[in-house]
Amino acid sequence: MKAKKTVTMLLVFMFIALLSTGCGSSSSNAPKADSGVKTGKKVVAMVPKVIGSPYFDTCAEGAKKVAAEFGFEFLYTGPTSADAAQQVNIIQDLINKKVDVLIVAANDAQSVAPALKKAKAAGIKVMTYDADSTPDARDLFINQTTPEILGRHIMDNVAKEIGGSGEYAILTASLTASNQNVWIKWMKEQQAAKYPNITLVTIAPSEEDQQKAFAQTQNLVKAYPNLKGIAALSTVAEPGAAQAIEQLNVIGKIKLVGLATPNGMRQYLKSGAAQSATLWDVGKLGYLSMYMAKQLLDGKTPTDGMEVPTVGKVAYKADNKEIIMGEPLDFTKENVDTFNF
Repeated sequence: MKAKKTVTMLLVFMFIALLSTGCGSSSSNAPKADSGVKTGKKVVAMVPKVIGSPYFDTCAEGAKKVAAEFGFEFLYTGPTSADAAQQVNIIQDLINKKVDVLIVAANDAQSVAPALKKAKAAGIKVMTYDADSTPDARDLFINQTTPEILGRHIMDNVAKEIGGSGEYAILTASLTASNQNVWIKWMKEQQAAKYPNITLVTIAPSEEDQQKAFAQTQNLVKAYPNLKGIAALSTVAEPGAAQAIEQLNVIGKIKLVGLATPNGMRQYLKSGAAQSATLWDVGKLGYLSMYMAKQLLDGKTPTDGMEVPTVGKVAYKADNKEIIMGEPLDFTKENVDTFNF
């Protein structure tokens, strides 16, 4: 009996030892929770201002295409509304996942900056696109065009449509959107320099929400009976404003210009609810962003006038570490059918 008992106890101890060894081995070899998406490929994450936006989703498609060409793993994730706090939480999650490159369209330059600096400190290459953070928080900014060119261009479009005089309003994405605030600054500069008979009556936020843009436009038309024009500065704001103009039956009375995709504005340009939509090839903006991510990973410094496949020549401002894609493009009822994005 003693011998049996001894053998049984030895078997129990051996089982416990094997179990402990197995657990230790599993623990050391299994990926840790914060290792996230690592698969052996370089991981590039793109964070738009808001997920589900036709503008940002089209941009992401361009980025995804070149990511596949380079053999990168591509992550596309963002807040469900244009909220800086949500965006910061997503950036923190991507830092924990140890992505190699982070590309962010900042909802608020100041609010997002600390999280981006944390990413840089963790060894992640940090880029901004469409909307910049503070320059010290990123390695490179991919800009679709210069704020001055775009702001002056939109103001010229307003002036053209309302005949050089009268009241107009600006429908922005949010009052803290860094890119739009700079565009507005240059609109005001152009207005002061060239159009003294035009008056800006208000700047209303739409929070990157088409229904809010629709409601804000209704409010603007009712609050300003002498309003002649609206400049809608986001790709969901202009379609929302056009819907309101149609519903209020003020086509022709209120002239609408702004920034939007041709697909998003086609029906409104043809109906006369909007006169123009200005943008750029957003797919190429995404392609350019991913192309420059590879440049950073390869340790290459951009050069002014460098040729980028499918995009063409781009400008580079070394002092601000900023890539500029090119000139803005107007979509009108005459040319909108030649574009599809």
